[in-house]
Amino acid sequence: MTRKRNQHVVPTKDGWAVKGAGSPRATKVFDTQREAIERGREIARNQRSELLIHGSDGRIREKNTYGRDPYPPAG
Repeated sequence: MTRKRNQHVVPTKDGWAVKGAGSPRATKVFDTQREAIERGREIARNQRSELLIHGSDGRIREKNTYGRDPYPPAG
């Protein structure tokens, strides 16, 4: 089974990278943020995890959850 790992779209010196949370290396680097978001979304959907999109300043500007209940029942 594939390990669920939140995906981050982050700026790099070479473009925009998709990185799994806690991973020192990028899954892939793209020329545009749009391309990186598309790939990050595919991975997050497949892993049923979250996609965190960072702006050019490195701060998180958007977060999307795929497959997890954002409001699980208490108890």
